[in-house]
Amino acid sequence: MNVFYNEKGIGDTLIITLADSAKEIDFERKGDVARIFEKDSSKTIGFNIFGASTYKKVEGNGPLDLTESFVGLINDILHKNGFTDEIEVDLSPKFVVGYVSSKEKHPNADKLSICQVDVKTETLQIVCGAPNVEAGQKVVVAKVGAVMPSGLVIKDADLRGVASSGMICSAKELNLPNAPKEKGILVLEDDYQTGSSFM
Repeated sequence: MNVFYNEKGIGDTLIITLADSAKEIDFERKGDVARIFEKDSSKTIGFNIFGASTYKKVEGNGPLDLTESFVGLINDILHKNGFTDEIEVDLSPKFVVGYVSSKEKHPNADKLSICQVDVKTETLQIVCGAPNVEAGQKVVVAKVGAVMPSGLVIKDADLRGVASSGMICSAKELNLPNAPKEKGILVLEDDYQTGSSFM
């Protein structure tokens, strides 16, 4: 789940994305809320909440940080407007320290590597194009659902026939000050704890 707000660009509207869909979509509106759903399955893929600041002042511009209380507020707004949907969200950190436990060459791409990355709670398979990625490194991982500073939302992907869940990040992609111009991931010192939040 991702929530965006840009009052100057689109007005006083919260845009809530729950899932992507390539299928034909439709919407239904009740009060201040529009539910966006797949036409054939009726699966909800998002909501727009109009006049969002009439419920609570919205702080921020672009992707908004999610908290339990903010998700609770969204659910209250949905219910007040006649929807019975209940949004649940994974609030675990989306940018974490990972340990590259193995790296192998991608069978279908010369410049890609398939990495197994330990993030403490699970091991993620991530296809990475950085020339400096190696087994044994501590790195910054953007997990599925993370929103990069550029606005890019990290999703499960298939890269040249290999599944990839997440992204190993460069300092530039993380918008860190004094990020090097050369291509390559950010390699962390060994004292960073695997699985800990990075941002």
